[in-house]
Amino acid sequence: MIGVYDSGVGGLSVWRELYKLMPEEGYIYVSDSAYCPYGTKPVEDIIARADAITRFFLSKKVDVIVVACNTATAASIRYLRETFSIPFIGMEPAIKPAALTSESGVVGVLATANTFKGSLYNNTLEKFAAHVKVIERVGEGLVELVEAGKSEGEDVERLLHLYIDPMVEAGADAIVLGCTHYPFLTSAIAKIVGPSVKIINPAPAVALQTKRIIDAMPSHNSNRILEFYSSGDTSTLWKIASFIEPDLSYSCIKKLCV
Repeated sequence: MIGVYDSGVGGLSVWRELYKLMPEEGYIYVSDSAYCPYGTKPVEDIIARADAITRFFLSKKVDVIVVACNTATAASIRYLRETFSIPFIGMEPAIKPAALTSESGVVGVLATANTFKGSLYNNTLEKFAAHVKVIERVGEGLVELVEAGKSEGEDVERLLHLYIDPMVEAGADAIVLGCTHYPFLTSAIAKIVGPSVKIINPAPAVALQTKRIIDAMPSHNSNRILEFYSSGDTSTLWKIASFIEPDLSYSCIKKLCV
């Protein structure tokens, strides 16, 4: 089984790619929506939530855990790997493919404040993006819109224009989605930037890495279940999860008490 967690419903954009690639596996998804957003919270709080959720996953006997949150990856992935023996897959900043394929030499990155502060992002930036201009924007308010079930409309477009217009005006030909909530805004972003700008979602690469780790295991649990837990409201979790998998039963949606 594969455990997947995020500060909210954003990690479902990663679960969608995992499920598409490995539909035969079991999945337990945790939306920590009672503590969402993580983007501006103290690192110590994010680590504490990562620890609690990991212990919940271990009680459910998962084989691997996907930290489907850029902010949680930046804040806690080192702690998790040092503390627990189970494999962890985190979100890699997709700076490398954007920088290597950019023809204009300008790349935009939309992420949370804590992601931009993280060593993982900055090491990747230094290693792969020294030859390009990177325009960073904190997508303040976007996570909250997705958590409210909004992926399009006036409020979404107003905020996206605020963050994305400076990137386009500077000549960016690629925009990296540095938060797992943002892929749910892809259509709205594409409407603003047009077909000449690539929108880079790291979730498919994370799914491939997870599959490589699963395939390398000598054996793992074959309990094919689908369970979705939320520490807060479950309505948006149900709405998005059932859209991705229409055959999902509402009985799969549960409250998380950790």
